Order: sequence, then C-alpha cells, then structure tokens
Amino acid sequence: MVLQCFGRRKMAGGATEAAEVSVSINDSAMANIYSERVAAIRALMMENGWDAVVISASDPHASEYPAPRWRQVRWVSGFTGEAGDIVITADEAGLWTDSRYFIQAENQLEGTGIELHKTRMPDSVPIPQWLASRASVVALDGKCMSADAVAEIESALSSASGGERPYRVADVPDMLDRLWEGRPHIPVSPIITLDEDMTGESRLHKIAWLRKFLLREECDSILLSSLDEIAWLLNVRGSDIAYNPLVISYLYVSLDKVCWYVLKNMQCRRDQDTEDSILELEGDGVEVLPYDDVFIGLSDMENTGEKIFADTSTLNHNLYRYIAGSNGEENIVRGISPVPLRKSVKNIREIEGMKEAFLEDGIAMEKFLYWLENHIHSGVTEWEASEKLTSLRSEIAGYRGDSFENISAYGPNAALPHYSTPESGSAVIKPYGLYLVDSGGQYIFGTTDITRTVPTGECSPLEKEDYTLVLKGMIRLSMAVFPEDTAGCQLDVLARNALWRSRRNFGHGTGHGIGSFLGVHEGPQSIRQNLNPQPMLRGMITSNEPGIYRKGMHGVRHENVVLCVGAGSNDFGDWLEFETLTLCHIDTSAIVPELMDRDETRWLNDYNRRVYDTISPHLPCEVAEWLYKKTLPLQG
Repeated sequence: MVLQCFGRRKMAGGATEAAEVSVSINDSAMANIYSERVAAIRALMMENGWDAVVISASDPHASEYPAPRWRQVRWVSGFTGEAGDIVITADEAGLWTDSRYFIQAENQLEGTGIELHKTRMPDSVPIPQWLASRASVVALDGKCMSADAVAEIESALSSASGGERPYRVADVPDMLDRLWEGRPHIPVSPIITLDEDMTGESRLHKIAWLRKFLLREECDSILLSSLDEIAWLLNVRGSDIAYNPLVISYLYVSLDKVCWYVLKNMQCRRDQDTEDSILELEGDGVEVLPYDDVFIGLSDMENTGEKIFADTSTLNHNLYRYIAGSNGEENIVRGISPVPLRKSVKNIREIEGMKEAFLEDGIAMEKFLYWLENHIHSGVTEWEASEKLTSLRSEIAGYRGDSFENISAYGPNAALPHYSTPESGSAVIKPYGLYLVDSGGQYIFGTTDITRTVPTGECSPLEKEDYTLVLKGMIRLSMAVFPEDTAGCQLDVLARNALWRSRRNFGHGTGHGIGSFLGVHEGPQSIRQNLNPQPMLRGMITSNEPGIYRKGMHGVRHENVVLCVGAGSNDFGDWLEFETLTLCHIDTSAIVPELMDRDETRWLNDYNRRVYDTISPHLPCEVAEWLYKKTLPLQG
C-alpha cells in the first residue's frame, strides 16, 4: 500500500518544486493514525529539505510532565510514557526510551512503523550519534529542547562531517502546528501565593539569596525557565500542568529587578486569589508581564555586555539562541542553576508540612487497603480501586489533587513500572496474586509518593520470593548509616544486593527527590546506579523504591519516602541516616520469613508497630482493629 502525501521537493540552490511524496506502508499500518502522522512529517521533511526530524517529549521549560499542548511524542506515536524522544528520517523512525517503558512502548508502537530504541543499555546508541551517521540537516523544535541537548546533536553532526560536508540544525518552533489539527493552547489557571508560615522562607529572602549567588558568579542577571524553580522562588502555585502545582512562566532576576513572564488572561485575572496574588507579588517588587514578552525583555540587554547566567541543561535552545544573538554568546555564563539544590534541602517548616502530609496520606492509604481487602471478591477493577483511593485522599483538608497518575496494576500489568490504568476495560483484581498501587497526593502542606504491593490472596512461591527480596532491599536502604559527602549512587547497592545475590535486578532508579507542595520528582539528589556525585544532605527528602518486574507475570515495588538526618559525630567524622516519613503498614503475609535476617525483621516489626500506634487513633474502629492484625510482628 502506498500513501500519497503532497509537499515541495528541495532542489539544488535552495529552490523548491511541487512534489508528490510516496510513502510505502503495509496495510495494517495504513489503518493506524500514527503511521499516517509519521508520513505527514516525512512530507514536511521533503518540502523543507530536512534529512531528519527530532521530536522531544518535553516543553519549553524542560518539564517532566508537559501540558497537553506539548505532548507531541504522544500525538505522533501513541506512546504515553513520560520519557521518550522520536527521530524520523526518510526511511526510519524510532522512539528512544528507558527500561521503565520497554514493555509499554513495544505494545503501543505496534503498527506505527516506529521502532523502539532502548536507552541506558550496553549496546544502545544515543540520538546524536545515531543521527550523525544518517543526516546532515536535522530539524527540531528549539522551544522544546534544551540548549545542551541541541549542542550534543550539533557536536555529533560536526564530528561525523569531519569538516568535509555541510551540516545544519534547523530550529523550527512549533513545527507540528501545520499538521496537528486542534492542537491544545497553552493552559492558563488561577494562581495562589504561599506565606512564610507555610514555606518557611519569604520570596524576598530567596531573591536576596539568588542575587548573592549572581555576585559570586560575577553575573548581572539570571533567567530561570524550570517551572518548579520559579514556583519555589516566588512562593507561587498554580495548576497549569496536571498533578503539578506549577505556573507556566519564565523568571528574570537581575541585581535591581525581577520580571515574571506569565500567561494570565483577563478571565483568569478576575479570579480573586489570582488578583490578590499578583498584587502581593508586585508589592514585593516583582513585575508581572505577559508570557511572550520574555523576548522583548531579553532584547533590552542587546549589545549591553550584560552577563547573564543560564542553566543550559534546562534553558530551551530557542531562547538561548535569542540571547546569544542579541547580546553575544560570550556574555552567557553557563552553569548549573543553584535553585534545585537549595530547594531540595527542606527547612524546618517544610519538614513539618511533609510529615503532616504523610500522616494524612497514611490514614487514607489504610482506609483504602481495608476497603480493597473487603471488596476483593466483588470483582473490583484496577480503575475502580484507583478512583476509590483518589476519593479517600480528596476528603483530606488541604488536598490539591494527586501528585501523579495513580498506577493501579494487578498481576502482569504490574510488570510495567509506569503502567497507565485504563478507565475502560481495566483488569479485575483477583483474590490471588499481587496487586501494585503507586500513588501520591498534593497537599497545601506537602507532597507524597508511596507504593504498596498487596497480596490479594494466595501467592506463588516465586511471587513470595520476589516480594521478600525487594522488601529486604528497601529495609536495608532504610537502615543505612553513612558518612557525610556520601552520594546516592554509593548507597544504591544496599537496595539491590539481596536481588543481585539471587541474580535479579530492576532497571529504574531506586530513589528521587520529592518537592514540598511541588513536583513529586525533583533533584539534584538521586539514588541510582548512574554516577550522580551529588551528596545526600540533611533535610533532603528522597524516595526508597526498589522493585522487580517479570513480563507477563507480576511486578513488585515497595516504596517509602525518607528524610536525611544527622546520625552523630565522632573521631571518624559526621554521620547521616534516614528517617522514614511514610506511614502505611507493609503486608507480611507474602514474606518468606527464612529469607529475612534478624535486623530486617526487627526493622519491619518496629515500623509496622509505629504505623499502628500513629495511625490507628485516626481510623474508624473496624479499620483500626484490622490494622492491628495486619501489623502483628513477623516471626522468624
């Protein structure tokens, strides 16, 4: 079958002529809307003389969870994972994603003509190097790719050319607008401000700290584009992006002014909270300006020699080119934004708020698990369970939504680490095997993230063994005591050792930072095998979530969230350890007791006892009685 697409063909000297582009696809792909979209992009490539197109899964702010307008990878391919980029050439198309999404991607890409490229694998070829052997002219939307990411592509093309053939990266903002009928607009939602009693630090104090940073770096200004950094610095929150209390905007801070470029139309301004928040910001010297005026604002520095600090790992390529063109690339000071590290270390008030969030969240979780056990024989589906959990969280005063889409997965579906529970046709949770629920809440006082793998009845010996080995890893990391300046990558083995000794492993990271009424995923700390040198610091809040996934069978993940605290000092230095914040019992019915050592069993019994003592006074009597039985000590 041949799909006919009409465009223009690039001729010698840059001229074009009308052309009919024939794209061969098989009959099954013909019926696939995604293969048709790939074909349309190829027609656009021929019209403009591009050898390849790169489509990023991000947005102009390097967001992990972009608004619908920027879900261009999903629009092109049908792939719904949060991490993945697409490259299309005249005869190849590929999606690059990591092990969290391998099974999901294989299923969703079937019939699209798009091939899965597995990243972070020994034989994987990154996009820049893959492109270098296939293309000279690469088109991309520079708004949706960081300056660093585009620079890597340019470097790879340059190396491949060896100076003997021309190469070019074409920055085409909003490239898909011509093809994407009904493409969503940039979202606009009301905003609120948080006072110092909630955040522990005023925006004026944070701005003063940032200006001291600029003086140390001998810079005149900084442009922030990451939405979580802006929300933290200004103590503002919104709901422009699902599950994230963020506002789509840019923030320019110099030594004498602060400009917040934000899209707030007149309808939104009629919201009283928004109007009051803007007046409060203006009272603190923040100029609130239209979102697209960021280019006008940056043009004011043209040829002034102003030294502007830019984190090119997050600043998009389009804005970077604009700054370089107006004021000279030599006046851009490239470096790592200081904001992520500062906001990762929670102050006393933020820690108090996070503890309150985990208490309230734990109450909701125990009510949910009680409900699930008592309805397991009534044909409850994954979707119904997910909706029940969200409804229980919504009863909490201060609830502002879930912190990410619930992962409610039974049996084989739990083998997909980032399974997306379908509303229609989701699996029935059976009274045997394992059910995995990974979820969290956004509260005005904090953000939560928790995973529990629930035995719903009789489990197989392999299910019990996997359940126990993963739990051993979570407990061993929870018990860690380590010297200051220890990085998360140095602790990761604690969560994997029990699995490794049984020749088992998992492909995702063990831990990520968590924001305070901000993003459920943040850095710069992490606990994973990748060599991230960032030390764990007092006040950092990080997840602890080892797992194991068996395709077509089951998945296990145990996740608590831990706070890094001091563990004393001696002649050997200063020591740190983890305090577990999560309050929800761990089911002991699927544990193989002989696989647990004495310290692990003691930790588990102490933890479950603490959960009961803390949570039970807040539960209905029947739930408290049930929880008492669930938290009886494991013998062994």
